Amino acid sequence: MCGIMGYIGPKDAKEVLIDGLRRLEYRGYDSSGIAVLDGAELRIARAVGKISSLESLLGKEKISGNLGIGHTRWATHGRPSENNAHPHMVNGVAVVHNGIIENYAELKRELISKGSVFRSETDTEVISHLIDSYLSKGEDLFKAVISAIRRLEGAFAIAVVSEKEPDYFIVAKNFSPLIIGVGEGENFVASDIPALLPYTRRIITLSENEIAKISRDKTEIFDIRNGVQIKPEIKTVDMSPSVAEKEGHKHFMHKEIFEIPKVFTDTMLGRIDRENSELLPDELAVRTMDFSRIIIVACGTSYHAGLIGKYYFEQISKIPAEAEFASEFRYRNPVLKKDDLAIFISQSGETADTLGALKDVKELGIPTLAICNVMNSSIARLADNVIYTRAGIEIGVASTKAFIAQTEVLLMLSLFFASRRGTIGEEERKRLINEFSRMPGILKNTLKTESYIKEIAPRFIRSRDFIYLGRGINFPVALEGALKLKEISYIHAEGYAAGEMKHGPIALIDEDVPVLVIANRGSNLKKIISNILEAKSRGGILIGVITKGDEETKRLLDFAIEVDETDEFFQPFVNSLPLQLMAYHIADMKGTDVDQPRNLAKSVTVE
Repeated sequence: MCGIMGYIGPKDAKEVLIDGLRRLEYRGYDSSGIAVLDGAELRIARAVGKISSLESLLGKEKISGNLGIGHTRWATHGRPSENNAHPHMVNGVAVVHNGIIENYAELKRELISKGSVFRSETDTEVISHLIDSYLSKGEDLFKAVISAIRRLEGAFAIAVVSEKEPDYFIVAKNFSPLIIGVGEGENFVASDIPALLPYTRRIITLSENEIAKISRDKTEIFDIRNGVQIKPEIKTVDMSPSVAEKEGHKHFMHKEIFEIPKVFTDTMLGRIDRENSELLPDELAVRTMDFSRIIIVACGTSYHAGLIGKYYFEQISKIPAEAEFASEFRYRNPVLKKDDLAIFISQSGETADTLGALKDVKELGIPTLAICNVMNSSIARLADNVIYTRAGIEIGVASTKAFIAQTEVLLMLSLFFASRRGTIGEEERKRLINEFSRMPGILKNTLKTESYIKEIAPRFIRSRDFIYLGRGINFPVALEGALKLKEISYIHAEGYAAGEMKHGPIALIDEDVPVLVIANRGSNLKKIISNILEAKSRGGILIGVITKGDEETKRLLDFAIEVDETDEFFQPFVNSLPLQLMAYHIADMKGTDVDQPRNLAKSVTVE
């Protein structure tokens, strides 16, 4: 979950690398560094903290050259420090790395026994010493990198530059993202597309076990396992550089929340025939409809979307469904059957635990479906089928619009299965499909709750604890709301199924603990009101997301955020926006780094 940038061409490599790293900073921001070939010398600059720290350092040092690699780090092995920052250089060869080398300790012991001296705590430095060991045996740089990679275990993407090879640099990958940008007389490498958009829209997505030699005028790609050259497929990205800009918003998170109505429209575009009240089967089709159970596997926010999907599949499609944390699922030997369908959800399509679980399930021959936001990502390529969420690039670390798009795809998928299996009547199907067409307008209206949320947010910036309550399909929304607040404001928050409050969490409630309750009109409202009264009698500060016009529920609350009435299956969309805005404004007023919260990174590509 680090960001890699590489460049060769006529431009000042330092400027290109810094610009690219700034656009990749959401992938990691505890330290950063660059290596630039300045004449015959490889110059290294590294700094702890955000890219601005590296920029300040480079302002004092004169580094100039047309070939270089860069890195922004999220620490895994070794604390954030200048020594642990990338690049790591050994005898004129510098390496940057994203991922985890699982057998690094074994390799490190071996290398030390042969005389290598390590200067960092990272697993990455092992790669530098390994390459150096093969160079000392007479191999050229390209062969030495291949020899080193063949000894590595784990998921990784690397870039390598050498003082002795001024005409190219090398990149390679295995289950960590890496993209080549193709220019005119120049070429680029990055961990994600936003870093490349100011320079080129022509890209090559490296696949697993591929290594590339990047020169000014060409890119040569080979299979690491057998050395066979691979003809690259160049694609043109239809994306504007402005997607990586804030466009007047204070933070990317705020911008992305306000993109949600458009994202909802884009995600259903071409998938719903409103005139005939039908779901179109192209992308929604899976290889077989003959499955008896659905297993949803995901992490973090995507897991919460999966929990909502469980409700959809069971209530609409009448298919038994389970939602699992990928990090637990893959290590507990789950009982799976050939007639299961396994759905894997990941915004980036590179989430390490989810990808690992997908590999395990694929080996069992069970049908797999990916729901992700990044085309040609590892999870998208590995799964039997993929449905893309069309949320666009999401830069804020705390996911907002991608969560809505994931949930929307799960709802469409459940309706598709229900239609094909005959578990939903024609009138009900038409009613729900019509509700899809209403949602973008309702979501735009829901964004108007921001003015009220900004009024009440100062009341909670000194809160140390928060409780979120929801019932039924809104229980996962409560979990997600609590996660958002934790992620960006650093306030301890927990989400609970409201009916479980009396089985323990009620002990936490007093006059200092705000309780945010999702209390829309619907089948669970009477039960939720009982929970509100229980919390109120303990002195809790009650905040509610309620349906407009529900004066009875409003009277029970200290603060009421009113949203439009909609079908219960669509309430997660409407309710999520105020919770995202609440977390955003509390965090902003506290002065935390909303887009890059401490200890977090956007794409979790390590276990």
